[in-house]
Amino acid sequence: MKKSQISIDIELDENHIPEKLTWNAPDGGVENQETKAVMLSVWDDKTREALRIDLWAKDMPLDHMKIFIHQIYLSLASTYERATGEEDVADWMERLADEFAVRAAIK
Repeated sequence: MKKSQISIDIELDENHIPEKLTWNAPDGGVENQETKAVMLSVWDDKTREALRIDLWAKDMPLDHMKIFIHQIYLSLASTYERATGEEDVADWMERLADEFAVRAAIK
């Protein structure tokens, strides 16, 4: 069985706040790619809950964070539709993302 790895490296300041984030996905051609934010979720099947780690560099602009969150909402809708086939619920999720964009003043 082939294995693949994705890694995230985090440089912290003296207060343990992320200053620099880089990620690697060798199979995808990504090596030491800098990013300003990472949201990682994994499913714990035993406890039936999502476990997550949210990290962002302290110099990430607020408007970029708002756009990042908006894009995550949209990708959740897409993933939900692919996983369930429930287009009506996915459409509702996209409308929620649009409402977020308006309220966050990015659209």
